[in-house]
Amino acid sequence: MIIEATGLTKTYKSKSGPVHALAGLDLSVPRGSVKALLGPNGAGKTTVVKMLTTLIRPDAGTAFLDGIDVARNPKAVRRIIGVSGQYAAVDENLTGFENLEMVGRLYHLGGVAARRRAHELIDLFELTAAGDRPVKGFSGGMRRRIDLAGALVINPKVLFLDEPTTGLDPRSRIALWDVIKKLVSDGTTVLLTTQYLEEADQLADDIVVIDDGRVIAEGTSDQLKAQIGGHRLVVALVNAGDGNAARGILSRHGAGEALVSSDGRGIEVAVNDGPAALQHVLRDLGAAGIELHDAGMRRPTLDDVFLKLTGHKADLAADAEPDEQRPAKQKKEKVS
Repeated sequence: MIIEATGLTKTYKSKSGPVHALAGLDLSVPRGSVKALLGPNGAGKTTVVKMLTTLIRPDAGTAFLDGIDVARNPKAVRRIIGVSGQYAAVDENLTGFENLEMVGRLYHLGGVAARRRAHELIDLFELTAAGDRPVKGFSGGMRRRIDLAGALVINPKVLFLDEPTTGLDPRSRIALWDVIKKLVSDGTTVLLTTQYLEEADQLADDIVVIDDGRVIAEGTSDQLKAQIGGHRLVVALVNAGDGNAARGILSRHGAGEALVSSDGRGIEVAVNDGPAALQHVLRDLGAAGIELHDAGMRRPTLDDVFLKLTGHKADLAADAEPDEQRPAKQKKEKVS
């Protein structure tokens, strides 16, 4: 394992009392893989990343990156990691190339090596045409790419991506996924926090679900979905006023209570025998005079898993920990 953490604990003070950001969290990440951290707002995802990247210290527990103790030897850890946060950390007045060259010099690569690496990354991220333009003129997708490129200047063994595609359009998100997949195929290990369940489905070899500062589930996407089991039966109503009657019918033929969408027109329920349940539901809805726009079955998604495990829909997963879980004052350590 290239990342091994045991019993990580962090408590912050707030006006309402202590807030337990992490409560004995364990985490392990195999070399050359992608591990995704999922969890609702305040679950502890960003706190984990800050600890492993030496920005904050745990109150208890240990963490090792490639055998290096994160708390005891933070400088050595920084030499083998790259970090891309939730917002692009670039100088808008410099060009894309100048930003990357500056990062290289901060890592003491030397002028020639820093320029060579900047050129390599500009080409890798398909920014050649824009590399000599100031970043303030870049689109959101281009900014994210140049920020991720900056995290790769030293060819890190471990890359931390904290909400890497937040705010990107679907095309830019897919393009960034392709870059991340290539990095992993070349041997980089990635620890990813994301609020996009599709992103975890696309990228992660393994997924950890965190809630209340603890790991509550772990496994591959398929393994987590298997916890839900069976199919999901979904109908779309013509009239929202039929919602209560339709929900009752779906619940009667389902393996649990049916769920209604926010607009009252979409209803779904888990079923054990999908085809038979669909036939019965359509028959009963027709007998009740309830009109449908659509009806069908689907396999469970990570969204279903997320809801079952945490009690929250995925769109409640925020891109940062709440303010009360952040230290009022954070000691700055010199990066060398």
